[in-house]
Amino acid sequence: MRLAALLVFPLLMSACTVATTQNTPSSQPAPQQDAPQTQRAPQQLTEADARRMARSFTSVVRRVEPVAERECRARTSNLDCDFKIVVDDRPNQPANAYQTLDNTGRPILAMTVALIAQASNTDELAFVLGHEAAHHISNHLGKQRQNATAGALVFGGLAQITGGGSSAIESASRIGATVGARSYSKDFELEADALGAVIAHKAGYDPVLGAEFFNRIPDPGDRFLGTHPPNAERIRTVRRVAATLK
Repeated sequence: MRLAALLVFPLLMSACTVATTQNTPSSQPAPQQDAPQTQRAPQQLTEADARRMARSFTSVVRRVEPVAERECRARTSNLDCDFKIVVDDRPNQPANAYQTLDNTGRPILAMTVALIAQASNTDELAFVLGHEAAHHISNHLGKQRQNATAGALVFGGLAQITGGGSSAIESASRIGATVGARSYSKDFELEADALGAVIAHKAGYDPVLGAEFFNRIPDPGDRFLGTHPPNAERIRTVRRVAATLK
């Protein structure tokens, strides 16, 4: 990512001097404790708070982005590793972080304003950013598309064999795509947690402190075909990986 892309964040935060705090995204206190340490309602966030948040986010991006790109190039071939890191400043977005691709195939890592504001420290921000970068490095979007296509073909084929009409086949294909896309989503999340911990550590942050973020968000439990694993399992994964990095 180019630093110019980060200029949107200070501008955005300046425009939201009475707003506050997005995602998961992917996290952690220290080595730099410049992120706000208390959670405030949006209307209580001051301009000074917003500027501190912007500085914290910018400092994390400067350290994590080159590490993520090096890991990407070392672990993959023929994959675009030029990350573009952005702030999702759409109004009323919940705390969230995600990875996607632009129309040229360039990987985009995004965090909402709410997630950045809710992070207790820079370790949490670094872990979330590393987690999203790991999704791209592991090609989870591509694998998810393949799983969705396979699911659609299987369910649609079964509907056709059983004599279903075009609408029934179309409906079955949609269901199959959903089932296929979710089949390995929990595994993908745990893989991203593991590699995200490595990236955060190599950037100089503490992934275990970063994973404390999971203690503050709703636990998805262990639902059948759920998209995310239980928070406790994610924390255990990060701690297990971190123990090998010391």
